[in-house]
Amino acid sequence: MSEQLSNARLVKRLLFTVVAMFAFGFAMVPLYDVMCDALGINGKTSGTAYQQESEHIDDSRTLRVQFLATNAEGMSWSFGPDADELSLHPGETHEMLFRASNPTDQPMVAQAIPSVAPSKAAAYFHKTECFCFTQQVLQPGETVMMPVRFIVDPALPKDVKHLTLAYTLFDVTDRMPEKLALSAVQAN
Repeated sequence: MSEQLSNARLVKRLLFTVVAMFAFGFAMVPLYDVMCDALGINGKTSGTAYQQESEHIDDSRTLRVQFLATNAEGMSWSFGPDADELSLHPGETHEMLFRASNPTDQPMVAQAIPSVAPSKAAAYFHKTECFCFTQQVLQPGETVMMPVRFIVDPALPKDVKHLTLAYTLFDVTDRMPEKLALSAVQAN
């Protein structure tokens, strides 16, 4: 009887461990976001949550914003910004267009991942609209212009005079079969 009781306890402990590991996996994403926000790492931007407290534009400062676009390994799209950089005053709303082309003979789904450098400036770079918020589906030979609208907060530290907004484009076609099916239905 004691061996059965011992086995039952072992099974309960193992089940608890499995459930705890599963829960920890789900907790990793919010924990990662909190750590990035607290430590100012990974160039994460605040996305659409930014609400400008005032319509203040700091005309006394001019910033240079550089735009970079790269493809992850295995991504065959042509991808890049309309301009390499622009000058702006903190508080102004700006837009940059990125051109993406699918040169293959297959429909593809892509996801762009942004990064802002220097990392301490990421908390002050607010995207109000961005193609990186959703996956992009392009049919064979299709080209699209994808906007990113943003505001650099006037509270940006005075020593930061140059920002870089970089995007890496990933092929997520294999992970998004429902996106391809939906785009095929919409195309017909």
